[in-house]
Amino acid sequence: MHNVDDYLSGQVLLIDKPLHWTSFQVVNKLRWEIRQAFKLKKIKVGHAGTLDPLATGLLVICTGKMTKEIDSFQAQTKEYTGTIVLGSTTPSFDLETEINETFPTHHITEALIKETTKQFIGEVQQFPPVFSAIKKDGKRLYEFARAGEEVDIKPRTVNISEFEITAINGLNVNFRVVCSKGTYIRSLANDFGKALQSGGHLSALRRTKIGEFHVDDSVSIETFITKLSSE
Repeated sequence: MHNVDDYLSGQVLLIDKPLHWTSFQVVNKLRWEIRQAFKLKKIKVGHAGTLDPLATGLLVICTGKMTKEIDSFQAQTKEYTGTIVLGSTTPSFDLETEINETFPTHHITEALIKETTKQFIGEVQQFPPVFSAIKKDGKRLYEFARAGEEVDIKPRTVNISEFEITAINGLNVNFRVVCSKGTYIRSLANDFGKALQSGGHLSALRRTKIGEFHVDDSVSIETFITKLSSE
């Protein structure tokens, strides 16, 4: 049981982000619920690492004085599971946008898929998706993308320590990835498709770990609110 002082002095909340919610919406919802529960005018609430609206899984939320720790949590290694669909691409590298191109897949074997993962282990140069929240010239990249404007994106170096194929069902490739801060799994899906002399986009993504925090220890927004009302 937590009281108002606990939230103000700082809590780390592990939330299982639902599909279609932005990370910002989750923070806003929890901040509002905590303020209502304890009749607070304001309280600091922030998250340690954005998840795309089409991703689910672990969101580390910090309240009160624990918001000072957000940068250290963000810097920790992350683990994801998900599905890459081979043979087609989308402008956003996931299902936020429609398929814009299709590619041959007849040459792709299970052995080739597993062998190709080795190209992505270690330090990797990666171009962030143009549909992302990274800022350039004071605007977010997705603002340029939605306006149909070309933008010069610079690659960034990320580190992928594990890239494991867990199942292959036709053109759907299930995977598990362990990677550094700043890694875009959507970009990995796109680059993986290219490396297979085809195309690829992300159809599902779930964050399972941030450092020592595990999604199995997280709760849904609804469960958190129910617990909060009983505190």
